[in-house]
Amino acid sequence: MSNESRSAQVSDATEVAQVSSSSAAETHAGCSDSEMRFLNDAVRSLPRRVVKDLLSNGVCSRCVLRLFGTEEHIYCHSSFSQSMLHSVLEEVTCFKSEVEFQFCIVCLGILQFSYCDDKESLVKKESANDMALTIAELVKQLGHQIGGFSLEVSLPPLILENEASLLSHMRKKYESEPWFQERLLSNCISVKDVLKFAITKPLESLLDTKCSASSFRIRLTYTHKRASKNSVEGSRECKRRKTGTENGLHNVNDEPVVADEDGSVYSSIEANASMERSLNGLQDQDPSKQFGFPVEKVSEPCHLVYLCYRTHVYLCGRYLKYSRNVSQTRWIIDEERMGEASVEEIIGSNALPVFQGDNYKFHAAGREDIDVRMLGSGRPFLLEIQNARQVPSESIVKEIESKINGLENKLVGVKNLKVVDSQGWSLMREGEAEKQKQYCALVWISRPLEDEDLQSISLLNEMKILQRTPVRVLHRRSPLEREKIIHWMKIERIAGSTQYFLLHLCTQAGTYIKEFVHGDLGRTQPSVGSILGCRAEILQLDVTDVKMDCF
Repeated sequence: MSNESRSAQVSDATEVAQVSSSSAAETHAGCSDSEMRFLNDAVRSLPRRVVKDLLSNGVCSRCVLRLFGTEEHIYCHSSFSQSMLHSVLEEVTCFKSEVEFQFCIVCLGILQFSYCDDKESLVKKESANDMALTIAELVKQLGHQIGGFSLEVSLPPLILENEASLLSHMRKKYESEPWFQERLLSNCISVKDVLKFAITKPLESLLDTKCSASSFRIRLTYTHKRASKNSVEGSRECKRRKTGTENGLHNVNDEPVVADEDGSVYSSIEANASMERSLNGLQDQDPSKQFGFPVEKVSEPCHLVYLCYRTHVYLCGRYLKYSRNVSQTRWIIDEERMGEASVEEIIGSNALPVFQGDNYKFHAAGREDIDVRMLGSGRPFLLEIQNARQVPSESIVKEIESKINGLENKLVGVKNLKVVDSQGWSLMREGEAEKQKQYCALVWISRPLEDEDLQSISLLNEMKILQRTPVRVLHRRSPLEREKIIHWMKIERIAGSTQYFLLHLCTQAGTYIKEFVHGDLGRTQPSVGSILGCRAEILQLDVTDVKMDCF
């Protein structure tokens, strides 16, 4: 290393500009003396002319400090305002910007807490505390009851390009100097992490809860009008999805996505991954030639969309259906309702207002026809509440149960209601494949019932049957042949009748009971009719038990 270079490094480490105490008092208001001393010491340790180089090229104060990996992430302290950091850096470098304020060429104003809102108005926050306050007010305004939160941040890929170009410029200019290898290449923190570090603690304080793995999410989605050349090219590798909206920000399967001019969209996660792949070759090529340096000045900051939401909450239990004119889910054909109500609507309309959710979806372990009652232990179900603002306590859930069971029409009842997480969904799906179901059917046969019939039916245990897709559902089901098991059957006589009886039976899940009784024109073999050697018809059917040990 030349004597000239050594002298420059000594000069960088020792030269510090002094300012008046009155000016410092104004700029540093709100910070403790120890914090200010720590900040000043951290800034003094930086190579002065390099800091000046970065500032003159339009890099903001926080990006300067994070690129150097400054100790203890001092630039993440929520009490340090943008103007304070800039003032300290200017004092050290004796650099005075020609303009009062400019958006950072690297972070696009994100770490300056500047952005455009949904009305395209420019918003400038002085510190992370101010940013956190805006988010906390939104959470409280939406009425969310939270016991923790998860912070998510999505950034435009253009930031990665700009940073790669800047780092390449610095490598070419300063790579031979020791501080470059020790600090710049090993300790640089990403824009996303700096933003999250800066606003997490004040958010925890304002919301009086901790940031952790939580069902309640706070998502900050930043987008920028200036297209990222590499991200747009990389997006062509991604699956295109057409949308009919005009907004530049969409949600596809809960992923933030970016829109091209032709209306195609691609997820920002995919775009970032593509961008990172293109940057993996930095050692083999020159990013400054690929992306260009100096980076173009930024005339406006990113557009920011706040989104506060809760991942799905599930209300589980078992339902009973007492009417033969109630469908499981809302059933409309040619704008005409089938049946007088649905299980889904009765339970959902009573639960949704309590959860204060946006919407709900109903899931059940199988289904019965509209004319079939669900009795006995009831059928397991999950009511998926979307973006619930309140998660009711056990006592409130019991009130929901009592309200549904106390309805005057007595169409539907519920039991064992409780709130569960997504594991409840997995348990129901696992148990559904293995469940057994019990039925009681009112059957008519074309001849008088004999005592031998009762005995022959009761002896048939674990009987295998073959069922082709029933004629009545062929219009919506694939024509397949399925093997099912009839675990047991028992006939109960009806007093005063010789041709009518009650058939009690337990079957494997997915068995078509009506077809098992009458045979479905020979498409189910054997059937009750073929076993008894006569015509058999089912008049009424009730489900009396759905056996699922895990639910």
